[in-house]
Amino acid sequence: MSRKNLKLQSGKLYIHEREMDPTSLKLRRAGKTDIPGTFNAGATLGPVNETNMTRIWNKHKQTNTPLKRKVFVAMSGGVDSSVAAALLKKRGFKVVGVFFKPWSPSADFSYCNWKQDREDAMRVTSILKITFKTWDFSEDYGKKVAGYMINSYRRGLTPNPDVMCNKEIKFGLFLKRALKEGADFIATGHYVKIENVKIKLQNDKSKLKMIYKLLKAKDQHKDQSYFLWTLTQKELKYCLFPIGDYPKPTVRKMAKKFGLPNYAKKDSQGVCFIGRLDMRDFLKQYIKPKKGDIKLTGSNKIIGRHDGNYYYTIGQRHGLNIGTGGGPYYVADKDTKNNIIYVSADRNKISKKKLNVSDVNWIKSGIKFPVRVQVKIRYRNQSIPAKITINGSEKNLIINFLKPAQFPAQGQSAVFYQKNEVLGGGIII
Repeated sequence: MSRKNLKLQSGKLYIHEREMDPTSLKLRRAGKTDIPGTFNAGATLGPVNETNMTRIWNKHKQTNTPLKRKVFVAMSGGVDSSVAAALLKKRGFKVVGVFFKPWSPSADFSYCNWKQDREDAMRVTSILKITFKTWDFSEDYGKKVAGYMINSYRRGLTPNPDVMCNKEIKFGLFLKRALKEGADFIATGHYVKIENVKIKLQNDKSKLKMIYKLLKAKDQHKDQSYFLWTLTQKELKYCLFPIGDYPKPTVRKMAKKFGLPNYAKKDSQGVCFIGRLDMRDFLKQYIKPKKGDIKLTGSNKIIGRHDGNYYYTIGQRHGLNIGTGGGPYYVADKDTKNNIIYVSADRNKISKKKLNVSDVNWIKSGIKFPVRVQVKIRYRNQSIPAKITINGSEKNLIINFLKPAQFPAQGQSAVFYQKNEVLGGGIII
């Protein structure tokens, strides 16, 4: 780094972006950068505290080593986060891999082989020659994610623990601690993309600010943007999603090319902090069974019995104790207060053209209502065209679908899109 690339402006020291951005020269000349929050080549990053910059410069001058931006990667032991770490190192970042110790229900009731996952992550970091850390988030997982999930089911709702895991752990605790330990960015193995856009300030058109768009991944089958609707501009400016531009088969090929031992490891399944599990068996450890009636929708005819309506969700077909024939039957509604489940043999009738959502988070600002969007109410469901209107405030909305949305469940996430951009989302009530 040459001395001329250090610029002193208004008593503050700036670093020329070219020295900090690990993006290839070819991409920089095309106006592209891997670093969110930076301008094109020729602009400056900053400001940087002059005393600290002098110390960094002296260290660089003594060791003759390049200044690298530091990124902490959330590493699960799986192939996606491993390739994310490998790509970032290849692009010139100083990479630190971090494994989170998860929460386990009990010593006798664990579905997640986290010790093996940790070992897999350690092997990858050893091959990549990057620093490895283990952070114990087990207590936080238990309180902020598992506790939320169990309490939601107890109230008759259908929660989404993966959304809460991202909000509270990965982009909450992990981000805060990483920044505290000197990270410039964090990265995950999510299949999602981020785009940096400069816009003019409304109150001063001569000034620009950077905003961050959250976009669907190139691999639409693997896209995980549905689980990230709680993110804000505050978090996104620190986030990198290295594999969002690649389909899953390509990610596995890259893992093999990098020499990573987990290139063929199966994708993780189930709840983010536990693993694959039978939800009913899990919930019975915390919510006592309570016998109740299963009734046919539109009548009081009892056609079966259940062991607790909180173990079931709207649209569920399996696990219903119905022996009258005429099925299959689907859970159409629940009366949590009276512990009754209503079922229907016509799945097309279990739909709504209007939904209320609360606890809305907007990633994109300046939304003008009413607004036409695409809405996804379950991860694997297709998006449905809809018009959104305000219900008192921007935190509470009414969704009017152009065609009925099937199996809407209270507690689940409704996520709003325009083309490939995630605008935000909320909780179905």
